[in-house]
Amino acid sequence: MYDDNHLITRLRAASLGHETRNFATFPARASMTFGELFAGAERNAAALAGMGVQPGDRVAVQVDKSIEAIQLYLGTVMAGGVFLPLNTAYTTPEVAYFLGDATPRVVVCDPAREDEIAEVAGAARVVTLDAKGLGTLTDAVVGRGGFTPVPRGPDDLAAILYTSGTTGRSKGAMLSHANLASNSETLRDYWRFTDSDVLIHALPIFHTHGLFVATNVALLAGARVVFLKGFDADAILKAMPQATALMGVPTFYTRLLADPRLTKDRAANMRLFISGSAPLLVETHEQWEARTGHRILERYGMTETNMSTSNPYDGERRAGTVGFPLPGVEARVMHEGKEVPAGEIGVLEVRGTNVFQGYWQMPEKTAEELRPDGWFITGDMAMIDADGYVTIVGREKDLVITGGFNVYPKEVESLIDDLPGVLESAVIGVPHPDFGEGVVAVVVPEGEGTTPEAITAALEGKLARFKQPKRIFMIEALPRNTMGKVQKKALRDAYAGLFS
Repeated sequence: MYDDNHLITRLRAASLGHETRNFATFPARASMTFGELFAGAERNAAALAGMGVQPGDRVAVQVDKSIEAIQLYLGTVMAGGVFLPLNTAYTTPEVAYFLGDATPRVVVCDPAREDEIAEVAGAARVVTLDAKGLGTLTDAVVGRGGFTPVPRGPDDLAAILYTSGTTGRSKGAMLSHANLASNSETLRDYWRFTDSDVLIHALPIFHTHGLFVATNVALLAGARVVFLKGFDADAILKAMPQATALMGVPTFYTRLLADPRLTKDRAANMRLFISGSAPLLVETHEQWEARTGHRILERYGMTETNMSTSNPYDGERRAGTVGFPLPGVEARVMHEGKEVPAGEIGVLEVRGTNVFQGYWQMPEKTAEELRPDGWFITGDMAMIDADGYVTIVGREKDLVITGGFNVYPKEVESLIDDLPGVLESAVIGVPHPDFGEGVVAVVVPEGEGTTPEAITAALEGKLARFKQPKRIFMIEALPRNTMGKVQKKALRDAYAGLFS
């Protein structure tokens, strides 16, 4: 019965015949088997079909993390719909843009926001789901019978994920069944996930990392998950002796390092710690290995591509790099229409089955960023070294051009981050009357005694004069989004008038 829906067929295959095995365990509630997971997904699919969802219709979802939300995702795909998860931090005016752009058939939101979301939902049916899995959607699901998944092919859309929109309007990345299935199958095999694994799942599920990497990989492997609402050091450390893998963002690892309970003994059963969504400091790599005996595996992906590169499972996991292109993925570094030699910096482009179908209702944007031959222009500045390791040096829009010279923020940040008394830094360019842009460093100190003057002195002789920050500011914390990425646009806005 699961033979004709490309993604669902693959997500279900590993657990067929093993319906009574536990899929998820939770703090303070009963576990859920694979059979219960997919039975609930079928009931969701039936409820959505009853609300008029047809193949290709969008189902927009802005709800707290719950296993019922995972069943809603699976049920949407079963019903032939297109799953559209939205960050729970988005305000109603922001949600209004997404709903106006995507014109979903159904909108699922938190019960507390039902009235305000209904005002911006247009013709969409609005139903609710809370963090405990209760709401009007649940009422519609209860009592439904089984559901035969709607046939969908590899090229049919399974999801739309909106980019964070740090530059201009958010764009809806259209992801097909094959985009999601092929990438997750590659990751399952590359990272050696099997039905013996227990994955600690503490990521949000409105984002590709938590939904299409962590969840899909676990399902494809028939692995179990410890399903947490979010980052919880106590819960993660408690789960670690019985778990085998953790997927996280750099903040997870820095916070866990701050906890004395993190030891080699506690991590002894673990086989894999994965980090992504934001760069991991070399210092964090080294501290983690010293404390746990494990080398964090860092990888790289985007909303438009899911995962494109990864450090190897076997072999050197090189700090500061994001490893090699995954099997089936090509990568190249381009400058002014030509591929650059190894070791030189340019814009990273990738091609493979993982690459999205284009931007929803934005053919011009699609044409700008997705070449006719399938190469996607990531907008990330990168270098591929002689050994094939990819290093991301920053976003193309973050490149600082001062006095006609290019400054790559990562180069300056790496030197500052290595200084004693520095936790982390962000280097930006802001308007400058003489140089076009002036280099500015924003630094988070570690302890007392670190001063802008000391940092300036330490950089003397290590950087060309044009690369050295003209001003250095000390702040308590860098602004980040929910996935831990530093929001450089916010910093550029904050310091925009510095040299005027």
